[in-house]
Amino acid sequence: MSVAFRRDGDEEHLEPKFEIPIPPGPNRVTARGLALIRARVAELEQTIAGAAGDEAALTTLRRDLRYWQTREITAELMPVPAGEVVEFGATVHLRLNGKPRAITLVGDDEADPAADLIAFSAPLARVLHDAEPGDVLPFGGRDDAIEVLSITVRANGDAA
Repeated sequence: MSVAFRRDGDEEHLEPKFEIPIPPGPNRVTARGLALIRARVAELEQTIAGAAGDEAALTTLRRDLRYWQTREITAELMPVPAGEVVEFGATVHLRLNGKPRAITLVGDDEADPAADLIAFSAPLARVLHDAEPGDVLPFGGRDDAIEVLSITVRANGDAA
């Protein structure tokens, strides 16, 4: 029989398992973001300790744990913003294309656009960085797409 038709096993035909990609750049976090990362690490460690039998599930859980442990180790807790300009951790009240919005700039792992938590690395956040109330900024091909109305900061610096 030709070597071309020989099959050693099913393992060679399985999809490869890759690590979860780490977002490029610094791992800036709010106090809330750091707490969420630590909670996720603890949850995964507990799940792995109690898991038995399903090696495929354990492999996935261990991969997830490696990701979150790396994020915890590399986390840079950012200082509470002053609130005078748009910066990490601040909530920005703005008009985007004429519609009022309030968004908070947070770390990559804490971002949830549906909850108006925008990653500091997102295009909208980069445009807003260092803006002050009253500034009109270009975005999405419009010169006057964003009007910064006000900036607020929670007392403890946590987002949302």
